[in-house]
Amino acid sequence: MVFGGNRPAPDVTSAQFMADPYGAYAVLRAEFPLAWNEPTNSYLLSRFEDVERALKDPAFTNRNYEWQAEPVHGRTIIQMDGREHSTKRALVSPSFRGRELFERFLPVIERNADELMERIPAAGPFDLVDTFATRLPINVIVDILGLPQRDHDLFHGWYSAIVAFVSNLVGDPAVTAAGVRAKEELAAYLLPVVAARRESPGDDLISTLCAAEVDGVAMTDEEIKAFASLLLTAGGETTDKAITVVVRNLLDHPDQLAAVGADPSLIDRALVETLRFSPVVQMVMRQPSVDIEMTGGTVPANSTVICLLASANRDESRFERPDEFDLHRPEIDGERGFTAAASHTAFGLGRHFCVGAHLARAEVGVSVRKLLAVGSPRYAPGFTPQDTGAFVRAPSELVLELS
Repeated sequence: MVFGGNRPAPDVTSAQFMADPYGAYAVLRAEFPLAWNEPTNSYLLSRFEDVERALKDPAFTNRNYEWQAEPVHGRTIIQMDGREHSTKRALVSPSFRGRELFERFLPVIERNADELMERIPAAGPFDLVDTFATRLPINVIVDILGLPQRDHDLFHGWYSAIVAFVSNLVGDPAVTAAGVRAKEELAAYLLPVVAARRESPGDDLISTLCAAEVDGVAMTDEEIKAFASLLLTAGGETTDKAITVVVRNLLDHPDQLAAVGADPSLIDRALVETLRFSPVVQMVMRQPSVDIEMTGGTVPANSTVICLLASANRDESRFERPDEFDLHRPEIDGERGFTAAASHTAFGLGRHFCVGAHLARAEVGVSVRKLLAVGSPRYAPGFTPQDTGAFVRAPSELVLELS
């Protein structure tokens, strides 16, 4: 056990942590910059400089994904390193940036958002999570993959089970079994689709990946299936919660909501500040290949390290007034915040920066803009949002009214 004071370090699996993770993060940063967490068999890193190093230093590998994610996705770019990683990333990343993103994906996002906005009542309460946020990202992804939206509930069930597997900090066997079943069912669904697109390609992303080639290297059917699985889960779960949390943060700060309503170009800054202030993905894991000296002690080779992204983003040494939501703060940038040079850690940093960052940016931007265009949102009478989750955190409901 690594101690920094006269009390044990906060436990990231405890009920107290679930109720107030940011209070626990502050204690960890101040007293336990390197802490051993027995229930997860992991070391905790909580300060920005240490989390940043773990995300950027090649000595901190992604081998943890061999047991954390590969059993439910197959082998994906998130666990690759070196030339293998750079080559496979080069095969998929062009579709998620620049002209390709805006020409192919933005019309799909706009159309799906318009269809879902029709479900929102002009009068009376509605749950933004159930009505809109959980549906838009998955609908967009199945559209760009060329899959039928009638199977939305299947996809949602699969990605929920897979995300639960990846977030299973205490190794609940029922969660593990459900995640493995979801992987098998999703593979049985997707692999025949990939084979069919090789024979008869269309204008969808699966067909694009079937044809992609870099330096004579192409993706196998299994790799395309694994990437589609990763996109469905990571892109669906995190973006639907990001929509919810951005809206919640703006509602909690009416002056900033009014500023965004008057100038929609501020939506990007609102999202970047949300990624800093209350990131959906609160933590990620790494595995060092050698013993590494960090603040507070030594991290042994091949141990598991939990990088507390949300704690790093509230580090007092990095941000002024870190516990305040302020989309105007000088430390953030509405453009750079979606790149590997971001001042926050929510998309990761360095070579494994999230390939879908700009897709998430586009989906959140369209969602907030369209919501504000139909009325002024406010919490329904008597409703108070409550965040849930440790690994991935957001309100499970956001009951609103429009005026």
